[in-house]
Amino acid sequence: MNIIITGASRGLGRAIAEIFAEGGYDLYITAMNEVRLHKAVEELMNKYPGIIVRAKPYDLSKKEQAQAFGQWCLKNCSPDILVNNAGSFAGSNVHNEEEGALEEMIETNLYSAYHLTRIIVPAMIEKKSGHIFNMSSIAGLKAYPRGGSYSISKFALRGFSVNLREELKSHNIKVTTVFPGAAYTDSWASSGIDEKRFMESADIAKMIYAASRLSPQACVEEIILRPQLGDIR
Repeated sequence: MNIIITGASRGLGRAIAEIFAEGGYDLYITAMNEVRLHKAVEELMNKYPGIIVRAKPYDLSKKEQAQAFGQWCLKNCSPDILVNNAGSFAGSNVHNEEEGALEEMIETNLYSAYHLTRIIVPAMIEKKSGHIFNMSSIAGLKAYPRGGSYSISKFALRGFSVNLREELKSHNIKVTTVFPGAAYTDSWASSGIDEKRFMESADIAKMIYAASRLSPQACVEEIILRPQLGDIR
């Protein structure tokens, strides 16, 4: 079985790569930072020598690079699972955020998934099976202070994912939208908030893995996870 994961060098993407590697999946991964990406590959291959791990760095916010990564994946594997995890965060309000913030968030958090999925889906349609996970956010369900264009982009990704679910169900392809709350990753490390207040990245990865293992007759349409004590604002 083959899984494609974007933004896989650290954080949620790395945790997802880890659990699927443990499950015996071959990995085809990307991230922008080439050094971190190659380090992730080395660590995964050393820990799971029985699987294939292939990686190539791309900036998926650029249409041509998102498409190029998709074509690279198709040349190397027949995709069973696609996890659209690449994204970035900017905490600001709509009325005073920096010029270009919306464009940046949409390009990174929405267009990356849109353009890559359009390359991968025909191969899934051809073999009449597949599963796509789109990583939205709690911010894609409910607005919150300083959500700004990040929240807008995650609402948009949710819309993309819901439409994709309707389009692909007759082709026996599953689509799941993931709405994680705050998990302890590098972006929260300098916040000063106790690590125990957050979810673990592995929590989200375990839910995605479980959803991918159901019978062909079942599709988990949404996964919503929050820290036990609620959202961190």
